[in-house]
Amino acid sequence: MGEPLRSRSGPAAESVDEPVRPDYGGAWVGGVLEALAAVVDETGGFPRGAADSWLPGAIAGAHRAVLLVVDGLGWQAFAEHASAMPVLSRLQGRAITTVAPSTTSAGLTSIATGCAPGDHGLLGYRIRVGGQILNVLSWSNGSRTPPDPEDTQRQRPFGGRALPVVTKSEFAKTGFTAAHLRGGAFTGWRTTSTLVEHCRRLVAGDQHLIYAYYDGLDKVAHEHGIIDGYYTAELTAVDRLVDDLLDALPDDTALVVTADHGQVQVGPGGAVALDAVGGLLGAMAGEGRFRSLWARPGASAELRAATTEHYGDLAWVFTRDQLFDEGWFAAPGSATSSTLRSRVGDIVLAARAPVIFVDPSQRHEHLMQSQHGSLTAAEMMVPLLAARGRR
Repeated sequence: MGEPLRSRSGPAAESVDEPVRPDYGGAWVGGVLEALAAVVDETGGFPRGAADSWLPGAIAGAHRAVLLVVDGLGWQAFAEHASAMPVLSRLQGRAITTVAPSTTSAGLTSIATGCAPGDHGLLGYRIRVGGQILNVLSWSNGSRTPPDPEDTQRQRPFGGRALPVVTKSEFAKTGFTAAHLRGGAFTGWRTTSTLVEHCRRLVAGDQHLIYAYYDGLDKVAHEHGIIDGYYTAELTAVDRLVDDLLDALPDDTALVVTADHGQVQVGPGGAVALDAVGGLLGAMAGEGRFRSLWARPGASAELRAATTEHYGDLAWVFTRDQLFDEGWFAAPGSATSSTLRSRVGDIVLAARAPVIFVDPSQRHEHLMQSQHGSLTAAEMMVPLLAARGRR
């Protein structure tokens, strides 16, 4: 069952002074596909010198591009483990920001739609939709009829283009796929070799922009953490995947690599129970490092004061209005509807220490070794890297 949960006096070491704000108007994950598509001319090429200034130089002059999204590859991990990733380390690129919360459901949807979470509405792993808590990745809410994916996330993925999508075969019919990849030309892979071959064939078939997704690193990090040999071995496997893609792609094609979020080592000992404010709570959602809390009727102000008093040493405490109005979920001034705003709790605890805030309904959440979702640099900064194919 792992170690027991900690009380409010859990670990405060390694806390971070300032949260990282998503750069929705600049270099961020949701702008990558849009920037690539914006420089495609009538024949599908990338004109030399036309790329946005924050895109890697290897893109200029290419005729095609494959965007590989590596789930969970943070910039900090990339920088600290360069020796395990010699191929990736030689690519051109820089760090860019992901979204808030720094989690898969929000990040992948922003990459596919080009919209911030406050605009597309998938504001976390678990959100409140129609009065029930929706698990976005499993697309389940405890009832027989979860909400319609297209109604829940109304932004058009890929600008309405039928972009080729190369992702895991088992994702073909899921609600989350319908929400964030609908309209794409789905191609499923079961092994990394088939991911590579699918991309090679699509490029050979004159496809100019391809979206590919790999989730192995995130899975290994959650199960084994980011401080031992399993994680290093998986980083090496990711590097080998990139190497194989470069070998498979022609030299007029750019391989572009980015991610949806980074990771923070937590472990079972970093699980913090919210006992001190339990009597003020009506519901919980979100994720452990970005915990969404709804107050009992009339107790919102009291909940904010109590969470600040008891957990302010471990987390940044936000109100719902702060997150929307200050530009954490979307660019300041975005007209987010009240329906989308209601998907987030009255109060959000964004962990700055290496902890999670436990939702008792999520029995196994505190057993994951590494986690993400908050606003630290390790979670918010991701790579944007590129190189030309070698064929």
